[in-house]
Amino acid sequence: MPVLTRLVLPHADPRSADGLPPADEEAVFGLLRARWSARGLELTGFARPEDADTARPGSAWTWLTLHRSEDEPPVHLRTRPRRLPEVTDDSAQPDHNHDWSGFTALIEPRRLRRGEEWLLGEWQVEATLFTRPRPTRLRRQYGLLAPHWCGSGEYPPARWVDRDVRLQPRFEDGRLCLLLERPGVRLTHAVPDADGLDLRGTADHCPSGSVLRLRHRESDAVVERPVARTGNSFAVHLPYRPFTADGRGTRELEHWDAELLRPDGSTEQLTLDERGGPVAGQHRLPGAPDRALYLKHLSDGRLQFCVQPPAGYVERAEPRAGGFELTGHCPGTGPFELVLRHSGTAGEVRHPVELGADGRFRIHLPATRTGSDGAALPLRKGVWEAALHPAGRPGPRRPLIAAPALVPALPTATQAGGKRILLQRRWHDTLLLDSTPVLTATERSAWTQTRQRTAGYPAARREPLRDAVLYDVFGGRGYSDSPRAVHAELARRGAPLEHLWVVDDAQAELPAGVRPVRIWSPEWYRALATSRYLVGNTHFPDFLRRRPGQVVVQTWHGSLLKRIAHDVDNPWLADHGYLEALDRETPQWSLLLSPSAFATPILRRAFRFDGEILESGYPRGDVLARPDAGRIAAVRRRLGIPDGKRVVLYAPTWREDQQHGDGDGFRLDLKIDLDRARHTLGRDHVLLIRPHVHVREPLPGAGDGFLWDCGDYPDVQELLLIADVLVTDYSSIMFDFAITGRPLLFFTYDLEHYRDTLRGFYFDFEAQAPGPLVPTSAELLHELRELADRGAAVPAGYEERHRRFRAEHCGLDDGGAAGRVVDRMLRLGRA
Repeated sequence: MPVLTRLVLPHADPRSADGLPPADEEAVFGLLRARWSARGLELTGFARPEDADTARPGSAWTWLTLHRSEDEPPVHLRTRPRRLPEVTDDSAQPDHNHDWSGFTALIEPRRLRRGEEWLLGEWQVEATLFTRPRPTRLRRQYGLLAPHWCGSGEYPPARWVDRDVRLQPRFEDGRLCLLLERPGVRLTHAVPDADGLDLRGTADHCPSGSVLRLRHRESDAVVERPVARTGNSFAVHLPYRPFTADGRGTRELEHWDAELLRPDGSTEQLTLDERGGPVAGQHRLPGAPDRALYLKHLSDGRLQFCVQPPAGYVERAEPRAGGFELTGHCPGTGPFELVLRHSGTAGEVRHPVELGADGRFRIHLPATRTGSDGAALPLRKGVWEAALHPAGRPGPRRPLIAAPALVPALPTATQAGGKRILLQRRWHDTLLLDSTPVLTATERSAWTQTRQRTAGYPAARREPLRDAVLYDVFGGRGYSDSPRAVHAELARRGAPLEHLWVVDDAQAELPAGVRPVRIWSPEWYRALATSRYLVGNTHFPDFLRRRPGQVVVQTWHGSLLKRIAHDVDNPWLADHGYLEALDRETPQWSLLLSPSAFATPILRRAFRFDGEILESGYPRGDVLARPDAGRIAAVRRRLGIPDGKRVVLYAPTWREDQQHGDGDGFRLDLKIDLDRARHTLGRDHVLLIRPHVHVREPLPGAGDGFLWDCGDYPDVQELLLIADVLVTDYSSIMFDFAITGRPLLFFTYDLEHYRDTLRGFYFDFEAQAPGPLVPTSAELLHELRELADRGAAVPAGYEERHRRFRAEHCGLDDGGAAGRVVDRMLRLGRA
């Protein structure tokens, strides 16, 4: 595309004469950030066409035009092009690069004056995008800047541009406009005393007899307080009592709208003027436990009174190593704990909070999380909501709110584990953490990923193979499962190989000698193409094409009770394109592992696999076949399980029909009566719960000394090592645990539905299960208590079933599976 310059761009003449032109559906416009500098308001945004690249400097140019009225000449603003790869990434499309669709514009307040007179009113902001779809054609596309999802691009900051004039950028109906106003009533002080607040400010027109009127939204109650004036200054005392009188102040959140009421009936809202110091804030209400009066600085600068539980009111935020230090106050009854909750996975991070006698706090807001194994990792990518929760008692959560003075300083950033973590704001002043992806915007965009698959990977396939092993567990989840055992065997032998481990979002702790490879990164594509050995326990990418001399080992991740792949008569798999992708993948496997003679024909049929199947047993079972007492003690110590406690591990599978309404993960639907479990088992047991990885739900009550949430424990084999008894349903984990010879219980509350509707079984589960099938929580707890009291190795009556089950499904689990797999893998590599 020919480069555009300022010399060839005419003014952005509107297409219609009646104000703003209609938006162009073939272009997208948005505001990303807004900040004030000494020169004015700086807007950073983008304007990208839907049907063309804007990948080079000068391939696009944007003008902004400010309109106040039809009679007023518009103000034209030239912008400076900026390279913003996040625009390409956010577009989520693979066909066009929009890295140079970004722009920065400067709005100088002086341009909104005529001489000494401010041109007050609302100014609409229109954007015009210039591109050249053909060398002979200059195209104009018009649009309005839409808000970003958070931060200053969602709620741009305002500024007083003169002693009594304020410029407020804001969004109306999803489009950016500028309100230039001279507020008539400005509140400048709010000083608390024993029974209320002394409010002071200035007013352009405040005649004798004016009152401050507050209207309660929830009941229409009205409170009026007389205003004392001196010149253009006013003062009013506002007692606390009306906010809690007549049953008010008991709801979770109550609003009072404030205005100055003049004797002639005219009214005007109060604008906060904090140039002389803070005015907004919260004050404890006498006689109302856990309620505060919050003078809220609304996003448009107006004042609102709220009665609510005290919030975590943050006045300062300083980046620190591994997190942020927050300073503020929360005038409530403690103790509290800080809770970070991931908006997608519902994962939580909790830290105690110390409040001073006056309610002040200094909180370390972590950018890391400590897993159940004790490893510190950066927060998972995504948005983490932050709030104060009452510790050990019921009560409402208290969000962390940014004070007005803090708002312009956000976002601020820190680093953790190679990731950038942002302290950000949403809904104007609510604080949150945004854990950004490990990949840069350039690396992760759909445009780049398409080119990596279609050009980068094929080019790397022309390089020589290197003596390296690329391991992948569930798409980069961590160091675990059969690939871990294969690596340990290769390392034990001292094989002259480079060991590369696929890691997603820096969420893995790897041993020495193993190099992490970021999934979807350029180095990951190259490693897929050039590593002599690929070892994975789940699906490889659908673009993978095995090279001559390359060995692809599919360890798979489960033995076979429930039906898999082409054996499943379930529309969920077909509707998601799973089977079609599987048929493209299986021809690339060099070797498919089988845990038993029973499983081999099923794997061949279900995967429609014509290649080599190695009946080796699963390498991950070696640690269970040859348990190490030191490792068992280390795992118990890592989890913090007290000596003498009997360990019950509950590890259910997932249900395809229990998906969350937003499509993000599946429900746990925990059927165990936890209160009764604590009463029945709590004195000498601990209950470890390992939800399936597809489950996205918090575990209530975990961490109380009885209940452990082990959903993030990196390797479930270590949990099986320490478990005295396993409770599952239809999960393949039963086959692993059967290696140990310890008791199994099956909590099968939905047996008929799962067997007949969801998945179906490969054998008569009811007749052959190596332990009792219990349909209710009460029966399950009774069985667990009986096992402990009798000290039984296997539930009564199940000894022969257990023996036959182990003989049929665990006959190869002798501790040498990893050695057999490595032997065959290396022979294939040498061949």
